[in-house]
Amino acid sequence: MTGRFGRQPTGWGSRLFARLSRWAHSVAGQVFALQAVIVLLLITAAAVALVVQARYDGERNARDRSLAAAEAFAHAPGLPAALKSADPTAELQPLADAARVASGVDFIAVMTTDGIRYTDSRPELIGQRAVGNLARAAAGESFTETFRGEPSDAVRAVVPVRDARGVVVGLVGTGIEVENVSDVVEDQLPLLLGAAAGALLLGTGGAALVSRRLRRQTRGLGAAEMTRMNEHHEAVLHAVREGVLIIGADHRLALANDEARRLLDLTPDAEGRHVGELGLDPRTTELLASGRVATDEVHRAGDRLLAINVRPTKPFAGEPSGTVMTLRDSTELAALSGRAEEARSRLQLLYDAGVRIGTTLDVVRTAEELSEVAVPRFADFVTVELLEPVLRGDEPALAAGLYTEMRRAAITGVRPDSPLQPVGDVIRFVVPTAPMAAALDAGHAVLAADLHAAMGWRADDTAGTRVALDYGLHSLISVPLQARGIVLGMANFWRAADTPDAFDEEDLSFAEELGARAAVSIDNARRFTREHATAVTLQRSLLPRVLPDQSAVDVAFRYLPAKAGVGGDWFDVIPLPGARVALVVGDVVGHGVHAAATMGRLRTAVHNFSTLDLPPDELLGHLDELINRIDQIDNGSGGDRPTTGNGDGEGMGEPAGVTGATCLYAVYDPVSGRCVMASAGHPGPALVHGDGRVEFPELPAGLPLGVGGMPFETAELRLPEGSRLVLFTDGLVEDRDRDFDTGLRMLRETLSRPGRSPEQACSDVLAAMLYPVPSDDIALLIADTRRLEADRIAEWEVPGEASAVSRVRNAGAAQLSAWDLEDLSFTTELILSELVTNAIRYGSAPVRVRLLRDRSLICEVSDGSSTSPHLRYAATTDEGGRGLFLVAQYADRWGTRYTERGKVIWAELPLTGGKEPPPPAPLDLDALEDLAW
Repeated sequence: MTGRFGRQPTGWGSRLFARLSRWAHSVAGQVFALQAVIVLLLITAAAVALVVQARYDGERNARDRSLAAAEAFAHAPGLPAALKSADPTAELQPLADAARVASGVDFIAVMTTDGIRYTDSRPELIGQRAVGNLARAAAGESFTETFRGEPSDAVRAVVPVRDARGVVVGLVGTGIEVENVSDVVEDQLPLLLGAAAGALLLGTGGAALVSRRLRRQTRGLGAAEMTRMNEHHEAVLHAVREGVLIIGADHRLALANDEARRLLDLTPDAEGRHVGELGLDPRTTELLASGRVATDEVHRAGDRLLAINVRPTKPFAGEPSGTVMTLRDSTELAALSGRAEEARSRLQLLYDAGVRIGTTLDVVRTAEELSEVAVPRFADFVTVELLEPVLRGDEPALAAGLYTEMRRAAITGVRPDSPLQPVGDVIRFVVPTAPMAAALDAGHAVLAADLHAAMGWRADDTAGTRVALDYGLHSLISVPLQARGIVLGMANFWRAADTPDAFDEEDLSFAEELGARAAVSIDNARRFTREHATAVTLQRSLLPRVLPDQSAVDVAFRYLPAKAGVGGDWFDVIPLPGARVALVVGDVVGHGVHAAATMGRLRTAVHNFSTLDLPPDELLGHLDELINRIDQIDNGSGGDRPTTGNGDGEGMGEPAGVTGATCLYAVYDPVSGRCVMASAGHPGPALVHGDGRVEFPELPAGLPLGVGGMPFETAELRLPEGSRLVLFTDGLVEDRDRDFDTGLRMLRETLSRPGRSPEQACSDVLAAMLYPVPSDDIALLIADTRRLEADRIAEWEVPGEASAVSRVRNAGAAQLSAWDLEDLSFTTELILSELVTNAIRYGSAPVRVRLLRDRSLICEVSDGSSTSPHLRYAATTDEGGRGLFLVAQYADRWGTRYTERGKVIWAELPLTGGKEPPPPAPLDLDALEDLAW
């Protein structure tokens, strides 16, 4: 080519320019330019971000330093005293200068609460009022700010100075000037810019390397040159040994390579013609015209069998897509198609086995799934025998002779009239040469291609084998079911007259693979069965087996564990002092042994807390705090969270801490009919009136136990006489296919039928609400409330005078005579005398006495003081201190419970009077009134 003035370019400069021009027009040059621009933009953005971040970090550091210096100086010993001295400036200015130099801030100013400076780094500002709003610091709040104004812009912090009483007596202001902060950022600019320049060089160098590699791969070609190369590739396409047809969107042939023309016998002018005019087989024409996707479909073309694949092309430049068909001659493969189909069928059967075997965690059902999946596609009959420990969920032992007999767990056949022993029979393997015994001994599958020649099998059961042979069974594969090196059972695959071909060696390996997959599922089911049985046993052992004797409620209960794994549902009935009773229902999150063990811990804790006679909300609060403490102890302070397990790798890996629980705690008083309850995330109870009307009282919503952060609240109900309380867990009303509201509606309908005992109501509720396979535990507690008759209650109000004690004692004796309990008069008078005397002396009005005749005689003395009495042992020289000791000796039980306005001291005596110790000498009850607690 010619140069600018018509001459051929000469010299190195012209040659360099020409090379650069060609490089810039190549694909590699264009890619390099694009990468260089992207790198430049990214590095510029990163540099700007770093500068902004550095400025922000500088200001934040200045705030932190200023606040730290101000707080340190404000809390320095003697500062409040110096502020109150005659000349604060003289005392504080040297200290402020020394602290400013030590802390590296620009100024430290000590001010009055009005902002008048006592000290400053600039002496001329002493005595002047500081600019800005200092009201927050004067009010006792420390703060930092970026100050704009005189004498200079600064990042400052203001901290109040408090005296010994906590009163703000002054202010300390420290700060760093904005100019100095900016200088720090500007000092970093060279480093940032240098890093950006280095990154730019690295990025550009990387782009150059990529461009250089691309240039080598494209050989420096431009777009036009690569287009020509593509044309060359298309030319080569016609030389491949696979036919290629390209069909346009109008169903006309756009391209056919040489191999396609040969295989389809196309005419030279075939391109451009409609596919229906090409003279192809009708099925092939229909395939091309439909445009559907095809993979290795076999079509006939003359005497050839063609394997055809069809795929759509991607739309380009707004044009509709066409199709590409590739075809190859598969005539030679036709002979192998039968075996390929059989192999495909076996692979599909293995896939189906993986999907269908092990859908449940039931051992017997898993064995049935193995037999069902293999019939009829692989065998005509399949039997599965399992060891007895496996059926129970136990680990099989390796004792001698254990494998000589198994129990048949499943049988499936193409016909119902099987000649084999039924499910449940014990199958014995006596002859060592029988296929079953040989397979167990060898540890792998054994083939008996011709059962007529299997003498060992025939000798094992002469009569049974004769029936089987007459029926038509002729071939057998016995496969031991093994998992983790342990034999679980045996699978036998039989072929009868329905399948004349006998099993071969390929069938043997397939049967072994099928048995190995099934054995894993059976072992998983066995392990689950064992864990489920353990959890159910633990759960039932931790639940109450017999409810305590009490008169407040008539109770019936039901507990059902979930089939998929026992959970942590529990219930309880706890007698309380004063003839009251506590009804408890709870639910622990999770399933398995861990949930059952957690339930036991919570139930024990509820029993312990109930002995304190706490209100329901306080009891749940203590229980919530206990759960948090248990979690902290179980989790440890510096290790991983411990998990449950049994040491052999079969643990479920659950965390050992309490993962969450709900609880409903209700206290019913049969004297007043009051029922006080509180809920920790648990569904409220159902209240059934005597006429069958059912309601669900609203309870204050509480968080589940272990969540914490919110106090619990109580709700109080006045239960009519003859009403029924129904407590339950959410597993009763809610399941996968039923929401909570629907379950409550069903429960309301079931409970609305009156005239049934609690036991009958429990049975009816479960019959109406229970799913065949419940996914969660169910705990149900039904309590018919009772009221204590008025003639069993005696109450007196006691005046605050010592002479009232004898009147109360006499009234109590008279009441005991009316109840035919004269044998308890002495003990009751003694206890009443002690309790009333001390209530008058150490308590406050009003003082009341109540006697309740229930299963025991209950003496209660209440007063308005919350002072707690304590039992102690008085010395021989003490004049008092023996009152509670005497009460504890003569009463069966005694204790204290607190009310909203005071306390109640109670004591229980058995109605038989058998525990009353004979007094060594008559006691002077009037003298006992002088004994103090």
